[in-house]
This record gives sequence, structure tokens and C-alpha cells, in this order.
Amino acid sequence: MEFLYPNTYCDYQLYRPTTPPILLDMKRGDVNGDGILDTVYLFGNKEDPTSLFADHITLGIQDGATHKLTIVHPPQNAGYNAGLFLGDFNKDRVLDILISMESGGSGGYGTFYIYSFLHNDLRMLFDVQRYNIQHQFQVNYEDGYKVSISSPQLNILFIIDISTKGYEYLSQYYNDQGKLKQPVKGEVLALAALYPIVTDIKSMSYDLLAFQRIIGTTNADTLGYVENHLSWNGNNFASTRLTVSVPGTTLITPYLS
Repeated sequence: MEFLYPNTYCDYQLYRPTTPPILLDMKRGDVNGDGILDTVYLFGNKEDPTSLFADHITLGIQDGATHKLTIVHPPQNAGYNAGLFLGDFNKDRVLDILISMESGGSGGYGTFYIYSFLHNDLRMLFDVQRYNIQHQFQVNYEDGYKVSISSPQLNILFIIDISTKGYEYLSQYYNDQGKLKQPVKGEVLALAALYPIVTDIKSMSYDLLAFQRIIGTTNADTLGYVENHLSWNGNNFASTRLTVSVPGTTLITPYLS
């Protein structure tokens, strides 16, 4: 088997694990556009073969025609439940490669990369670190039992109503007149989920739905989610719809007819 190490803007150095890597996932599909099925592997190291956690996660792309193997080391290469998905994200009618893994812990962060391998030329289409830098928000509690979610860099503002969260919760931050006792901040966490969604059934091309969790003063206090519908515009993924969703509550007396 011949090995090819592509020269791209990412740091793809030869990695030789001290223990034999474990196959985490495998998919077959034409990812270089020559009409022949290729094999895409995801390998990693595990201290315990039954563990969901792996590090030194490595992508392998085997050309179906030449059997050359291209090795790729994602910038972040450790996580839980690492997996692969093949789909056409950049609308060129050739399958791209989505790598996903979970951070574990209460934060619920995810790590995601999408690569194109058209004509055996490796190109990163989506980088989770870049996305997180470009999608930062400020979360501030406001008078009147409201919370504002704003992003100066995206020029957008959302206001959510938290008046149904109950006296025990609200009395921590508000007086009886609904005024804040002192400034209170929440947070929009890093990307938690990235879901492929079919937008063209005939060509089976995909867009992306990205989720970031909005929290109050503690990680356990989920106020809602920032949802971003992303579509390839020819150069990168651009937002076509950015919204905030909030969890529902049980009906309370004032809203009953």
C-alpha cells in the first residue's frame, strides 16, 4: 500500500502510534470524483477497546483506483464517539467527508471537520475552531425578566422571555418589580451539534444545521439554543437562517382559557 501525505495548509505530520490503532468507523463512496468507490477510515488509539474515548484520531482515505492511502490528522484529534459521514456539502456532486466527535462532560461540545478530496486534492471546508471564533455572542439578563443574546460581529440581537421560570429562579436576580438586583450574564457555548440536512433530493446535496447552547449563570441552566442553517455559497458555508429556539414550559393558569 502506497502512502501519500498531502501538502496543505493544515499540519499533517507523519504519526506513528505506540500502540496499534483501532478502527473507529469506515465508509465507502466516491470522494475524489473518478467514479470509483473509495474507502474512508477513521482510526484512533484507545486504552480500553470498549471505551468510547479515543485520541490520536486519524483520517485515512484510500483511492479505489490506485489504492494510495492519504493520511490526515485533524487539528483536534481526541474525543468520544468519533464517526464519519459522507455527503456532498459543496454542491460539486462529489461526496465530502464529515468527521464528528464529542468532548464529553457537561459542556456538551462537539468537534467537527469537513474535507473535500476532489481530484485527490485535500481541502478543508469546515473547521469547528474557526466557526466558534466567528459565532460568539453576549448574553445579558435585562429588566422585565428578559435575556438578550447579541452578536456585534454578526449584527444581530435576540430577546427571550424567562418570566415563566418561577419565583425561586427569578428572585435570585430580580426584585419584586422585575428590576435586576445587579448585572447578570449568561453565555452561548461553543458548537454542540452539526447535522447534515438534505436540501436537494435529486442530487442528494446537504446543508448543515449548527446548534450552540445558551446558558444562564450555570451550565445546568439551559435557556435555549442558537440554530444556524448553513449552506455552501461557492467559497464557504454561509448562514441562510440564524434563529434562537427556547424550550417549552407547561401551561400555567394565566394562559389557560
